[in-house]
Amino acid sequence: MLIVKNLTKSFDSPSGTVTALDNVSLQVETGQFASIIGKSGSGKSTLLSMLGALDVPTSGNIEVDDVDIARLSGSKQTAYRARKIGFVFQHYNLIPNLSALENVMLALEFGGMPATLRKGRAEQLLNDVGINEDEQLRKPSRLSGGQQQRVSIARALANRPAIVLADEPTGNLDSETGQKIFDLLHSLSRSENTTIIAVTHDMDIAGKTDKTFRLKDGKITTK
Repeated sequence: MLIVKNLTKSFDSPSGTVTALDNVSLQVETGQFASIIGKSGSGKSTLLSMLGALDVPTSGNIEVDDVDIARLSGSKQTAYRARKIGFVFQHYNLIPNLSALENVMLALEFGGMPATLRKGRAEQLLNDVGINEDEQLRKPSRLSGGQQQRVSIARALANRPAIVLADEPTGNLDSETGQKIFDLLHSLSRSENTTIIAVTHDMDIAGKTDKTFRLKDGKITTK
């Protein structure tokens, strides 16, 4: 379970203090698919960075399975990200000179899986997201946008994370492919019992998630 309590993030700027997140509280149950919506500058990216332990809050708590990740040291936060968090990016962020299979295997290497087990686990994950044997051997430039995002999702799931954070996962895809990627994420949240939190501008997709949080001026409301 993810519990965020009274989360605030402020920055100093030449014009004074800017509050990107203002006393945000939310809760997402294990295995739920939640969406975060809001206009540019509303605080969505800042919140996602906090949830992924990529930044630290000014005040407040972020509890994942009863561990307050906002209070972990730098090295422990790094270990937490490797074990507990999977990231899916709008621009896929695949390594261009590695095949789809090698991209997923690299994530498994970073996660500490023994070399003898990586290939089988990577193949299984790619099969699960609909990437066949031929496509697994292709480099990203030889895959469609939808295929690249499927590889990105497989990579995010490689180390069985507690939470997958997706930043506009359908933003670069046509509506039909975007819907298929959404359906895949929704299915995986159920089958893997993985909590998924997605930032999206697509209201149709947000409306189909288990829970939607709307950010406005750094404050959050639940729908």
